[in-house]
Amino acid sequence: MTHDTQTSGVLGQENYQYLPVPDWPQIPNDIDFVEAIGVAVSQDDRVFVFNRGNPAVLIFQPDGQFIDAWGEDVFVRPHGITAAPDETLYLTDDLGHRIAQFTLEGQLLRNIGPAGIPSQTGVSKFDYRSITSAGPYNLPTNVAVAADGHLFIADGYGNASIHHFDADGNLVRTWGAPGDAVGQFNVPHGICVDARGRILVADRENSRIQIFDRKGTLLQTWTDIIRPCQVFAGADDVFFVAELGNQNGRFPWQPRPPQPTGGRVSIFDGDGSLLSRWGGGLDARQPDAFYACHDICVDSKGNIYVGEVAVTAATAAGEDATGLPTLRKFVRA
Repeated sequence: MTHDTQTSGVLGQENYQYLPVPDWPQIPNDIDFVEAIGVAVSQDDRVFVFNRGNPAVLIFQPDGQFIDAWGEDVFVRPHGITAAPDETLYLTDDLGHRIAQFTLEGQLLRNIGPAGIPSQTGVSKFDYRSITSAGPYNLPTNVAVAADGHLFIADGYGNASIHHFDADGNLVRTWGAPGDAVGQFNVPHGICVDARGRILVADRENSRIQIFDRKGTLLQTWTDIIRPCQVFAGADDVFFVAELGNQNGRFPWQPRPPQPTGGRVSIFDGDGSLLSRWGGGLDARQPDAFYACHDICVDSKGNIYVGEVAVTAATAAGEDATGLPTLRKFVRA
């Protein structure tokens, strides 16, 4: 089976084929929408978008109709959003060094661990090459919620650690260290917990997904990916990965390869075999390509939402972000 993007308008392969939904969503003119840094879906398939403008959280119907917004001037810099089984949201504020739990309506319930004061890792300007691992948090990135309410937090840009908290918010353990050896991380960016209780970590700058048990023991590694930003555990032991690729969203010390790969969506089975893939092209304004995939989630009907860090990445590269996609929906074909 090949995994090149098809040209018929249908994206992906075999049992996982999708159609892009144009002009999704409908954003009111008075909303300062910058980019969809994160996206999550509630149990009734409402779509919650973490926006790097104000308000920070935008809510849409599945058809793209705008419902509501909240989170005005609450976050230093939005990064990750996770919908929990108890119908709450966990929001990650990377520059705020904070993980916060909110109701779907925007009421703050609690902070998990310390908030606002970075742990001492020696990081300078997001340079993961110079850090040592430490406790919570230094520029955390994403949260995964287990069925029993335990939390696993990827920490992230300024650390090289996974933090495990119990359902009451008590720190159970921390594991990880900077590097590319087994169990080490260079930007543990995305994270999820699957139905088996495994912890899947998108180890972005090592271009791999490392899979652990709850004690931090490595079980498996997947490597058929390029700079994964997030992994989402779908139904039937199927996993959806947002790959940043190596064309865009690079750190200043990372040169663009002679033949770069654009952002991609990849779908794997529970053992890491590739089921479907599209993207990888270099013209992100096309419906089958991405500029900088950053987050991914799937609704109850199997439809996919992808958030892209297009404006931040383009601005850092000195490129024009006008017209770049930042929030995509793909429906099952």
